[in-house]
Amino acid sequence: MDVTLIGFLALFAICFSGVPLGYALIIVGSIGFAYVRGEADDIGFFEALAEGAQPAMTMAGQQIIDMGLNDGLAVLPLFVLMGVFIHRAGLSDGLYAAGNMVFGRAPGGLAMATVGACAGFAAVSGSSLATAATMAKVAMPSMKRYGYADSLAAGSIAAGGTLGILIPPSVPMVIYGILTESDIGRLFIAGVLPGILLTILYIIAIIVIVHLKPGLAPKSEVARPDNPVELFVSVVGVLVLFALILGGIYFGAFTPSEAAGIGAATSLLFLVITLGYRRQASWRAVVEPLVEAGLTTSMIFVVAFGALIFANFTNLAGMVDRIVQLIEYLELSPVGVVIAMCVIYLLLGCVFDSLAMLLLTIPIFVAVLEPMNVDLIWFGIVAIIIVEIGLITPPIGMNVFVVKTVLTNVRIWAIFSGVLPFVVASLLGLTLIIAFPDIALVLPDLMD
Repeated sequence: MDVTLIGFLALFAICFSGVPLGYALIIVGSIGFAYVRGEADDIGFFEALAEGAQPAMTMAGQQIIDMGLNDGLAVLPLFVLMGVFIHRAGLSDGLYAAGNMVFGRAPGGLAMATVGACAGFAAVSGSSLATAATMAKVAMPSMKRYGYADSLAAGSIAAGGTLGILIPPSVPMVIYGILTESDIGRLFIAGVLPGILLTILYIIAIIVIVHLKPGLAPKSEVARPDNPVELFVSVVGVLVLFALILGGIYFGAFTPSEAAGIGAATSLLFLVITLGYRRQASWRAVVEPLVEAGLTTSMIFVVAFGALIFANFTNLAGMVDRIVQLIEYLELSPVGVVIAMCVIYLLLGCVFDSLAMLLLTIPIFVAVLEPMNVDLIWFGIVAIIIVEIGLITPPIGMNVFVVKTVLTNVRIWAIFSGVLPFVVASLLGLTLIIAFPDIALVLPDLMD
């Protein structure tokens, strides 16, 4: 059996046994590299491990040091911190109230408001899971009060949460940019139009669902905001942050790293203002987000280190060469190769979350795509969208389980049935972006 296949099987087995993904990648990648480096075909397994142990340890240490010294990584903890500050500031309530004022009177209006609020929150949080968990607490009580079916209500929350990794700033986009050495600013700008497209397609999906099954969403009324001040601060805060970060990058006023620092500082200001208005200001309210962001960043870094080590093992074992040979044998076009990779992502989405999928596959896929002159900015958007779809597809859609964790009285299969129309909408959006790459590339091209 091929050594890379054994490596993947061992990785899955170790992950399912409860070992965190980052450590599993480091273990399998290091042992696999040592085995291949030790000329395993000529000597026994343990002799090969002993002979390749020193080169494997050197490789692993060098990969960790090189990534740790990468200046681009400074963007990651700052955007994570910005998302945590925004989450703690509670801007989601105001965004949902604003969405309700826009869509509330339409059939299914609260579900549309949820998608709109998710898009707005995603624009400043950068996290799908945080968006889904937050909006589940904010939006579900209103939809339940007006008699919305659990499937539509929870499905719109889980699906809307996936916008968190496409609408910039996005943590997965930062990871993709670092792994592929792509311009993170261009990636952010490239995600704007696809993010708007998917938001519109999700709203259209709700309109179609409600038209076919009116009983899923009884007509509701536009509720007056409980606190107009918080609504104003939320909407203005999101608009200011989004315009500041994306506008500054687009017009060249500052780099993505500088934008991350400015975004984190501005979001901290909003948190302090919000806590002061609520009379909840304390040192603990500021320190806890710092600790949360530090833990999240550390987890991401460990997975990133492990992914690089595992990629070195698969490359040494010749996996990329065999994929290229298979492509040549099947005579696949570059678009055909990308579609095949999308199928792989759909399968991986059954067992891994978004970051794990990207970190595990991007070093391998990019090595295949670069010689084919595939635009890596465009492929980054395609990969992010297909990873989004994996977050809401069974049997393990991470966003679905996050929503289920918050909404304990909603059946898991009701949520899965509710997200199916949004999966169709996402696939339609993905098809449009593959067929018309300019949807993703027109804004980055204008930067030049």
